[in-house]
Amino acid sequence: MSLTVLRRLVLCLALTFFSGHARAEGDLPAPTKPGEIGAIRTGTFPAVEAQAARPVLKADTTVAPLPRPEAIFTDPHGVNSWLRERGIAFLLDNTNEMAGMIHAPTRGLGLRKGASNAGQYSVESDIDWERLADWRGFATHAVIVGRYGIPVSRMFGDNLNPSQEIYGAGGNVFVHLVFAYGEETLFNDRFDVAAGRMSFLSDFSANPLYCNFMNNAFCGNPKASSDNTAHASYPDSNWAIRFRLRPSETTIFQFGVYFTQTQGIYGNTQMRTGFKFNGADIDGQAMPVEFIWSPRLGHDHELPGHYKLGFVYDTADHKDNYYDGNGNPFALSGLAPRDVHGAWAAWGLIDQMVYHHPGQAADAGLTFLGVAYVNQPETQTRADQLSIGLLDRGFWKARPLDGLGLNFSWTHVSDALTRSQRLYAMQGRPLPNGSLFPQTSTYNLELLYQIHVMRGVTFAPDFQYYFNPGAQKQLNNQAVIGFKSHIEIF
Repeated sequence: MSLTVLRRLVLCLALTFFSGHARAEGDLPAPTKPGEIGAIRTGTFPAVEAQAARPVLKADTTVAPLPRPEAIFTDPHGVNSWLRERGIAFLLDNTNEMAGMIHAPTRGLGLRKGASNAGQYSVESDIDWERLADWRGFATHAVIVGRYGIPVSRMFGDNLNPSQEIYGAGGNVFVHLVFAYGEETLFNDRFDVAAGRMSFLSDFSANPLYCNFMNNAFCGNPKASSDNTAHASYPDSNWAIRFRLRPSETTIFQFGVYFTQTQGIYGNTQMRTGFKFNGADIDGQAMPVEFIWSPRLGHDHELPGHYKLGFVYDTADHKDNYYDGNGNPFALSGLAPRDVHGAWAAWGLIDQMVYHHPGQAADAGLTFLGVAYVNQPETQTRADQLSIGLLDRGFWKARPLDGLGLNFSWTHVSDALTRSQRLYAMQGRPLPNGSLFPQTSTYNLELLYQIHVMRGVTFAPDFQYYFNPGAQKQLNNQAVIGFKSHIEIF
């Protein structure tokens, strides 16, 4: 096959897919999980992410730069350059997460000691239609994934914060469509609108730095954010429209409408392949708003930061955690939980570089991470979540692309749900929410060292510790050891 024929074939394939790179917020890549919105979120530290965000289009384009992460094959036979000159980017990567238990789980409950592996391969393409067809400001995005494996945390009784975030919701199929949408940029990047099949949590309450970590309490959003099934979480999506305003170089205001499918969002009937686009089970709308401030602090403006405040209200019906339709505890009456119309959530997210390593790259330094997330406790499992963490890259001059991460999270279960579970336990009945004991609060600690093995390949040994697994004080604490790897093929 000649090179010309190969290029034409790849171009035809590119036009069949729309792919996932959302516009960056200031100098921060768009928020997602590995493989989501375009391999910018590669599970790497800031410097490698910055490489992904480097512009690769001519200066006069009004479309966001095509993603260009560090990869094993940068430009095979010149195909990538040829495509990018025409506004097309293809990415292919794999994220794999392996973890095993150090201690034996609590005895007498059917739990077992073991290890497990989970992973994802993803294909993505981004098309700049301004460059390809002179459609000014327009781009299309899509991501397709396949997933495999389960988290080891299920084996010792945790059902709140999976030890390996990359598992689940992929439909157990070879090809699963994550999202596909179009995006129009207007007024010199001051206004941006996107519409199509979109993941709520790819745009809101997210930060690409969180997916350096492996535990689902941190990556790719605070886990409490996906508690409400009105908040579509990667790798699933809803029909939606999102608006983004940029009043200044350091501020962003965004809002949107996501048509919710709370009963079927993670089920096989509607979402197994991701290609079933009908709206038969749309049951409401989620309407988030978020304000983002992206300052650069320090004497020489060498300390970038991102501060987010957000709120969402949805109009779907949710099951009450305690009362039935007559206002009595459903755990005693035997009736179904009452329907509560609408639910809310609020959040604050921070990442701020607090120290820049002298003489190192612009994004090499110590970064503080902070999260506060609050759900409506009447209807959601996780009422509150707080976390604090640190990421440090460039501290070792001999290995400038290696990094170190530490994160700690506290998750508090809704008091209403805890009361219901206690009533079930008093009667010797199976507890709701799939728990073994009434749930209260849990704590998760994670420590990792990320090794830059070679171009496009990272390997991160990882240690996690669970206090009160699944917010169940009766379960033994558990230590987990493993690794997270990421391979960006092209």
